[in-house]
Amino acid sequence: MNKIIFFFLLLFTTVAHAQTYDILIKGGHVIDPKNSINAVMDVAILGGKIAQVAKNIAASSGKEVIDATGLYITPGIIDIHGHVFAGTSQEGGLSDGFSALPPDGFTFRVGVTTIVDAGGAGADSFAKFKKNVIDNSQTRVLSFLNISSAGMVGDEYSVYQQDLKYFDASLAAKTAKEYKDYIVGIKVAHFHKPDFVAVDRALDAGKLANIPVMIDFGGAKPRLSIEDLFMNRLRPGDIFTHAYGQILETKESIVDLETNKLKPFVIAARKRGVIFDVGHGGGSFTYSQAIPATQQGFYPETISTDLHTGSMNGAMKDMLGVMSKFLALKMDLQSVIKASTWSAAKAIHREELGHLSVGAIADVTILNLRKGKFGFYDVARYKSEGTEKLECEMTIKGGKVVYDLNARAIPLPKKP
Repeated sequence: MNKIIFFFLLLFTTVAHAQTYDILIKGGHVIDPKNSINAVMDVAILGGKIAQVAKNIAASSGKEVIDATGLYITPGIIDIHGHVFAGTSQEGGLSDGFSALPPDGFTFRVGVTTIVDAGGAGADSFAKFKKNVIDNSQTRVLSFLNISSAGMVGDEYSVYQQDLKYFDASLAAKTAKEYKDYIVGIKVAHFHKPDFVAVDRALDAGKLANIPVMIDFGGAKPRLSIEDLFMNRLRPGDIFTHAYGQILETKESIVDLETNKLKPFVIAARKRGVIFDVGHGGGSFTYSQAIPATQQGFYPETISTDLHTGSMNGAMKDMLGVMSKFLALKMDLQSVIKASTWSAAKAIHREELGHLSVGAIADVTILNLRKGKFGFYDVARYKSEGTEKLECEMTIKGGKVVYDLNARAIPLPKKP
């Protein structure tokens, strides 16, 4: 009798075990910087959450088994600087206009599960951005709120981005608090007067709402001092984007072009907690800055695209293209992944993202690291070459496959 009971218990356990997980990714090389994992492991997903990360999880325990042999498994990639407030306004620009992009067409295919719009919307337009874009996107869309209440309407010289009557710190902070589930910080950009007033009002809003500020700095004649910005104004956790940009007349650069040395206060700024972000864009990444800076060990904390219609077909391309550029600049793969996942999550204070901890949201990217000879160029059309290039094989968001390049999640038809 006891043997019969034991047999049925064993059978029940075997059947239950056979379908423990919704998705099981087997045989891939997991890079999860938060948890210091850099090894061949299996990843199991159940109910939209990470259920287990371990070696040799039984294939029979997955309802859907994905073979990731020879590939890299990472947390879902986070792009903290894009422009996705797409719309049809003739004068909208990056705010409900044609210069921004609908996120779902440009995220999942490069492994991005979360993108942060960098200031397209201001306090007066954020509700529309949420209704039209955030609420209608599969991609997780977050936002830096522009200190200009109008957002990035028109070109960067428009009245909405230059007239201080739109720069209301209290209104920005109020809106950020109202939409705290979506707004991760304050953005200031494109202010072309030789005055720190736009930066200071953005910082005031950041302090009132207790969120970081992303600074797109420069554009003024005479140039403003980045030493003053870094050492006297920015707080630990504030983000300096376009870190490797070089616009000689209107923006001071981090590398001294006469000595080719990183300016000492840049290192000091990093030590005091200023975050240096790539924000490649169509005009904000130069090898004349990036090569000497990285040769001196100054790699970015966060890698981002500054995705918009003016950058996507030029030197920038996409998130994996920018990540591959930094591989060519001798940034190791684990650091590149960290700068695109866990460090990005921390920078925007969304620590529930960017890692594969058990119980975490199951945002997962599966990457192929192609070997060969690849060309890259910067916004000045200066070319460099590399031997590795990242390509997205699969993107999983919230436990669901949303992009599958080579049908790895699709079973072959059964033979008759």
